[in-house]
Amino acid sequence: MFRPMRRAAQQLSDAEALDILKDGSSGVLAVAGDEGYPYAVPLSYAYDEGKLFFHVAKSGYKLDAIARNDKVSFCVIGKDEVVPDEFTTHYRSVVVFGRARILTDDADKRRALRLLVEKYSPAFAEEGEAEITRAWERFHALELQIEHITGKAAKELIPGL
Repeated sequence: MFRPMRRAAQQLSDAEALDILKDGSSGVLAVAGDEGYPYAVPLSYAYDEGKLFFHVAKSGYKLDAIARNDKVSFCVIGKDEVVPDEFTTHYRSVVVFGRARILTDDADKRRALRLLVEKYSPAFAEEGEAEITRAWERFHALELQIEHITGKAAKELIPGL
């Protein structure tokens, strides 16, 4: 169903790709936008048990697009080092494909938001809980169920290449 990587020697293992995903601070969510144009937007996220979680506004382009087509991709760049004298970039990145849904169950939504607080503000769990309660009516949470993950690195970062 998903295409094999053209430069298979540069493909990371699923475990390596998952490490990049877990360690990343932001990524780009791509959805099928209006008039057949893709729409990609940078987002903060949290990973847990094969799923990604995002907080989003109560309405907007992303939500409209996901309502029409729940198939999405999400890209995280784990390393991006330009090497000018070699005319290249030493990179490590991961792309996941899956289906996104708006979390409607309050317990699921609260769990997603707690995961985001835990990732980005671990020393402020109590304040994070207060912020979730204070802003509860202002936003939604999205869940992306990962169906496929692929990671790639510059050949310079692959031992033996």
